[in-house]
Amino acid sequence: MDKTLNIDLKKHLIKNINFIVSPNCDDRPDEKDISLIVIHGISLPPNKFGGKGVEQLFCNKLDPTEDIFYKKIYRLRLSSHLYIKRTGQIIQFVPFNKRAWHAGESSFKNRKSCNDFSIGIELEGADYIVYTDEQYQQLNSLLTILQKAYPQTLNNIVGHNHISPNRKTDPGKSFDWQKLL
Repeated sequence: MDKTLNIDLKKHLIKNINFIVSPNCDDRPDEKDISLIVIHGISLPPNKFGGKGVEQLFCNKLDPTEDIFYKKIYRLRLSSHLYIKRTGQIIQFVPFNKRAWHAGESSFKNRKSCNDFSIGIELEGADYIVYTDEQYQQLNSLLTILQKAYPQTLNNIVGHNHISPNRKTDPGKSFDWQKLL
C-alpha cells in the first residue's frame, strides 16, 4: 500500500504509483479549472474483484471473449484519473490537467459536462458490496493531496450518482460517506 502520496504538479501525476497511459482522454477546455472530485465504483466482470478488466477497459484492451458482459462494453471508450483496488493499490491513468472520460452526461451546480472540470476516482467495488478499509485510507490520502494541489475541489466531492442521478448509481449504497475526511 502507498504510504506517502505527493503530486508532481508539473506533470499532474502522483509520484511513486503505477501510471498506465489511457488513450481515453483529451485536453480540458480550461486546464486550470479543476473544481470537482467524482467518486465512482466499478468491477469487471460485475461484482468480481482482482482481475485486470478495469485496466483493460481504460486502455481499450478488453477482450470480448473473456466474459459475456465484456461483449456489451468492450467498444466503450472510458477512463478515470485514478483507480483504487480493493487492496488499496492506486493506479493513475490520466494526468490531472487532462480530461478523463468518466462522468459522461452529467451536471454539478448547474454546470454540465463534469468531465471538463473534475477529477474521477474509481474504487474497485459494487453498489451493494462494502468497500475495504484500505480503499478508504487511500481515498482519504488522495483527497488530502488533491485538495491541496487543486483547492477549488474543497467541499466539492460527489458520487457519480449525484451528477448523473437518472443514469448512474455508483459508488452505491455500500459506500460510507462518513469515512471520508
